[in-house]
Amino acid sequence: MAVNLAPPRAEDLLSIAGVRLGTAEAGIRKKDRRDLLVVALDEGARVAGVFTRNRYCAAPVLVCREHLAAGKPVRALVVNTGIANAGTGEAGLAAARATCEAVGRALGVEAGAVLPFSTGVIMEHLPVDRLEAGIPAAVAALRADGWAQAAAAIMTTDTVPKAVSRQAVIDGRTITVTGIAKGAGMIQPNMATMLGFVATDAAVGQDALRDLVRFVADRSFNAVTVDGDTSTNDSFLLVATGAAGNPPIVGEGTAEYTRLAECVLEVAQVLSQAIVRDGEGATKFITLVVEGGATREECLRVGKSIAHSPLVKTAFFASDPNLGRILCAVGNAGLADLDPAQVTLHLGEALVAEKGGRAAAYTEAQGQAAMAPAEITVRVGLGRGAETATVWTCDFSYDYVKINADYRS
Repeated sequence: MAVNLAPPRAEDLLSIAGVRLGTAEAGIRKKDRRDLLVVALDEGARVAGVFTRNRYCAAPVLVCREHLAAGKPVRALVVNTGIANAGTGEAGLAAARATCEAVGRALGVEAGAVLPFSTGVIMEHLPVDRLEAGIPAAVAALRADGWAQAAAAIMTTDTVPKAVSRQAVIDGRTITVTGIAKGAGMIQPNMATMLGFVATDAAVGQDALRDLVRFVADRSFNAVTVDGDTSTNDSFLLVATGAAGNPPIVGEGTAEYTRLAECVLEVAQVLSQAIVRDGEGATKFITLVVEGGATREECLRVGKSIAHSPLVKTAFFASDPNLGRILCAVGNAGLADLDPAQVTLHLGEALVAEKGGRAAAYTEAQGQAAMAPAEITVRVGLGRGAETATVWTCDFSYDYVKINADYRS
């Protein structure tokens, strides 16, 4: 059961001029479910992406990197669920390339203009024949308002589709941003199993788009974690069609870039937080704010050390204020010169720890009251500088083990 997360309403998802989406039932792993998505992009669209840093990355990730590195225009995306096409060697690469060729034939574009994405079980071979057989139906279903169906088609263990739209006015033009994502387990993106696709009709220069996708990923998808496992398939793609007709946004430091970045970041944060809210077996949504760091990177390191601790996560599930576990995780974050006497810990509004130990006014009842709600904020002060970072995570429940024990059944 997702934590305070409702399915998106199709009528709230705004079309992006220059983007059409179509889904189909290809029977890739399970019958009677939409498991194939094709996204067609009009000529002139620009694309930038970030991908997993897992060295055992999936075949579609390798092919995406190849196609983007070639510098040619991207005209289509193809996404399958059920089979991750990771750990499949040369056969997996051949399958990913064959998928691009099939989509290219169906749309009348080069195979190198297609980016493939897969999610699902690792070390199982992609049934290319079934995927290819499903492509014509997905292409026939292409439509500008297909975002809700697309969000549902890319789910695996997700219980709720994830999609959102936002708008901003830039240079007198209304700019629209719409995105979808999937993910519930094997979530600790480190780039960018997690997939995220965000599109805007803004005109954006290629270099600015590359900068923007990295900036946004670091403050959204790279700032969430469910279980600390970086997937083989993590991918986050940003598309700019230019159809809004605004003067092209060419770089950081301009008011136009800042406004677009704010809008895209809001979409990406809603999507990435939705992944955590829908974390496998999650019952609590936890915001970890780490302040007073010497660098943003060390704040992230501390936040993820807390978020990755099974002892911390199970304590949150039980609403047990065994808060020494959080201090232990802070100390395990690898900050060799951290002074525990400077560290403060707040659970909700309650000051729990300071000066190297328990705060004098803290009571167990305060901790229990703060851990009872479905949404909890933890604030850590490092006392080392002015930098800050926020990490979003969830608890570990009995259902996390059950879901992953039965994942392939």
